[in-house]
Amino acid sequence: MKLYVGNLPYQFSNDDLADAFNAYGEVVSATIIKDKVTGRSKGFGFVEMKDDASGNAAITGLNGKELAGRTVNVSEARPREASGGSGGGFQRNGGGGYRR
Repeated sequence: MKLYVGNLPYQFSNDDLADAFNAYGEVVSATIIKDKVTGRSKGFGFVEMKDDASGNAAITGLNGKELAGRTVNVSEARPREASGGSGGGFQRNGGGGYRR
């Protein structure tokens, strides 16, 4: 079961995140999402638990609890939504700029 964990302490590492969830079952992976430019934590991450029972126990045990001074939000992760459109940005035909 994959879990979303929000409002994480910014100093938390992947290992700190895994350690917080180990008490509820086997952690398959723990990843804190970081800003691509600065490399700093964005304050949320994902934990994959071995089975649904462990995941549900972690949600019950940690959602709304304090970790290193911050109240975390833990819920089942939702699947990524497919992004629509071309992604925007540069247009070859010269559109999108100021013209006289």
